[in-house]
Amino acid sequence: MKLLLPDSVDLNPELPAGVTAVRYAVNRPIPDEHTDAEALVVWNNPGDQMRDAAQRLKQLRWVQTLAAGPDAVVAAGFAPEVVITSGRGLHDQTVAEHTLALTLAAVRHLHVLVRAQMGHHWAEEMRELQAAPDTARFYTLRDAHVVIWGFGGIAAALTPHLTALGARVTGVARSAGTRHGVEVVTEDDFAHLLPTADVLIGILPATPATQHALDADIFAQLPAHAWVVNVGRGATLDEEALLDALREGTIGGAALDVFETEPLPDDSGLWNEPNVILTPHVAGGRPLGADTLISANVLAFQNGHSLRNVVER
Repeated sequence: MKLLLPDSVDLNPELPAGVTAVRYAVNRPIPDEHTDAEALVVWNNPGDQMRDAAQRLKQLRWVQTLAAGPDAVVAAGFAPEVVITSGRGLHDQTVAEHTLALTLAAVRHLHVLVRAQMGHHWAEEMRELQAAPDTARFYTLRDAHVVIWGFGGIAAALTPHLTALGARVTGVARSAGTRHGVEVVTEDDFAHLLPTADVLIGILPATPATQHALDADIFAQLPAHAWVVNVGRGATLDEEALLDALREGTIGGAALDVFETEPLPDDSGLWNEPNVILTPHVAGGRPLGADTLISANVLAFQNGHSLRNVVER
């Protein structure tokens, strides 16, 4: 069995006898001598490279993406009989950290202070704003209500950090209940949930059902001071509706790590909005535990057992 490993990440999985690992360059087509591979691992592969692999690797039986969201691999056009497994769980800790950083930057108005620094302005007015009773929710997570839409592994890793800082967390998922000590509700509860939210965090996967789920209707239900944080997939947020909400003052701001088009186009209005914090899809830059996942799935694949994180399509 030949296993292709990408050069975009340092990998050294333990492999059973009979498995040959070959390193390939993600920015170039798979060499002809390796198109007989049965298994392919992908990480940060460009779309055209994966589409080429989908067409040329005729003996391929399994693709392991190290990304938490498999949408790019699914869209590449691999044959229906090719099993796709995701990197779900590999980015929980790093994305949780980045989401916390974005949320704290938003509520502590670090974007305003960075601009003040660049202008050599000693922003003393921020002290008065922080102390004013009617603006307390703008400047602290203490007693803030954080709503997390998409309550999976990343949300489970993020929630203890938020609660340690004094926030109250409510999760939103397809089924209601209590998870990791947090109340989880469904979208049916948005009418009474969103008007109480100080921060709405989106960690949704990209599916037809979640296309532009964060839309004008959602923004209209939030308080005027609330911030929207999106670290799931760019396709889940309607950027034009977000710009309208920001410019009309319907919401307080947005902190975004993912976008519909990446890199974000130069002419996007998001670049110049004063209450927008942008990061270039770097929340999950290191797949932690990738070697362990690959090793386990290679062994399962070789023995005809069920693989971890199989993607339904």
